[in-house]
Amino acid sequence: MHQNLINRIYIDGQFVTPHGTELFDLHSPATGQVMGRVQLADEVDAGLAVAAAKRALPAWSATSREERIDALRRLRDAVAARLEDLKEAVVVEYGGPVRNAYLVDSIAGAFTDMIKTLEGFEFTRQIGNAIVEMAPIGVAGLIMPWNSDAFFISDKLATALAAGCTAVIKPSEMSATQTQVLAEALHAAGLPHGVFNIVTGRGDVVGTTINRHPDIAKISFTGSTEVGKMIMREASDTLKSLTLELGGKSPSIILDDADLEEAVTGALRAGFVNNGQACVAGTRILVQENQLDDVLALITKKVGTDYPVGDPRDPATAIGPMVSLHQWERVQSYIHRGIEDGARIVVGGPGRPDELPDGYYVRPTVFADVSNDMTIAREEIFGPVLTVITYRDEDHAVEIANDTTYGLHAYIFSGDPARARRIASSLLAGRVSVNGGFEQLAPFGGFKQSGLGREYGSFGLEGFLEPRSVML
Repeated sequence: MHQNLINRIYIDGQFVTPHGTELFDLHSPATGQVMGRVQLADEVDAGLAVAAAKRALPAWSATSREERIDALRRLRDAVAARLEDLKEAVVVEYGGPVRNAYLVDSIAGAFTDMIKTLEGFEFTRQIGNAIVEMAPIGVAGLIMPWNSDAFFISDKLATALAAGCTAVIKPSEMSATQTQVLAEALHAAGLPHGVFNIVTGRGDVVGTTINRHPDIAKISFTGSTEVGKMIMREASDTLKSLTLELGGKSPSIILDDADLEEAVTGALRAGFVNNGQACVAGTRILVQENQLDDVLALITKKVGTDYPVGDPRDPATAIGPMVSLHQWERVQSYIHRGIEDGARIVVGGPGRPDELPDGYYVRPTVFADVSNDMTIAREEIFGPVLTVITYRDEDHAVEIANDTTYGLHAYIFSGDPARARRIASSLLAGRVSVNGGFEQLAPFGGFKQSGLGREYGSFGLEGFLEPRSVML
């Protein structure tokens, strides 16, 4: 895993040297120093990968449920055998704290979840005198973000294969170390050649080739709303099916009947998840006006004690560095914008922590005196920066929560489950978590500009299938 040059991609069951010659520097988020380079694939490589997936499609799409489940089990076991290497890659390349290493377990868990889904899925359904067959949509292009590269590869690949599709995977060039370890694990599972292919390259090169290729029937993308819109434009000429899981500006609503200690703990956990680099992060904390002072006091205390910033290898570290200098600069610009717009810093602020002069470290920052029309309340920052916004009553809280171009996730904290359930039904969000509730197999995706379609479980599987009605 610790190699100076990563120069292998995976096409038609083999590791090959890319046709592309561009070299991309990989920086350590903890130090800012170059730790390696990756040789990027180009349009030729992407075309070869699509051709391999197309050749493999007829045989793979004809496999039985049992054959696909067996393949998913082999993939799961092969990935599970490399989890320690993947955890190391996440720490070194991404800056993920070792105390959050349990999140890497979900990489293998993605295959387990799809096995459960596939076991009970109905590929044939009766509607009147018609038999509806759920058929594989074809070759799928799977395009990954940098913030959880290995998990998204596993999840999207598991879903595509379960549906009977073959795949061309484009990981982020910033995640080449993680991708290399995962590719070696997937290869060890011994699937038929061409069923999946992995081409690491730039979005405007490899990604664009996949988006426009006539032999790609489906695109599944996780990333920013801006890039999602670009993918829609590029895929429109061939009318590809799209699943787009995009940005978010998720509200965490603390109701007046909540246990404030537990609610603030949950809201901070939701806001600072994955160093704040998560589309589901609860970055807007909504608090009733008469509880503001108590909530801010708890936030100040808990950020100071529960969210130390530091070396991701230190077990005490809760928040590691940002993934890149570009991302660090982006987060800093939003902190400065919040100050300029009149928001008040409760904890944190601009610049690196005093004891961390190197690397891409950010002070966990919480703003108060924020109105929902401020830039820091409307745009996705993708770092450990939260805003506290007050509301008058329950209806006002729902109004603020829904006043966003996004609608990916929402969080509610309440001592009354029935009340929380009622409010949840008023929120324009693809998922609503009540008091930390979670279900991995529930559909995941967004309303409005948070995306199209759903992932995970049966809803995700259906996104890779086309209904064919046979009327008798």
